[in-house]
Amino acid sequence: MANNRVEYRGTGRRKTSTAQVILTPGNGNVTVNGKPALEFFPFPTLVQDLEQPLVFTETKKDFDIFVKVKGGGFTGQAGAARLGIARALIEASADYRLVLREKGMITRDSRIKERKKYGLYGARRAPQFSKR
Repeated sequence: MANNRVEYRGTGRRKTSTAQVILTPGNGNVTVNGKPALEFFPFPTLVQDLEQPLVFTETKKDFDIFVKVKGGGFTGQAGAARLGIARALIEASADYRLVLREKGMITRDSRIKERKKYGLYGARRAPQFSKR
């Protein structure tokens, strides 16, 4: 059983979210967890953020995108999907690497929540000081 369907894969992570992305030649449909992207994400700006690598490489109408995302909130999920799409585009054509690197699309955003420390109310918030 030969599978001659061309597909490019990329994995993206942001905060606590992980996205597995599959790019196939198509006409620009974006599907996230089985739903259209505009239906899955509550804000259109998140969909714009997710599509940035496609806009920068001018390939928005060339690929259909299937994203499987889990963990975190919708902002982290959109960021993870964006990185996954950028990595899949680089797999499709190495020529996109320079454009995506310039725009900061292939750098993983390593900022995650800092752990709570003992004796404090959060990661850094100390109890109120009382002189007397």
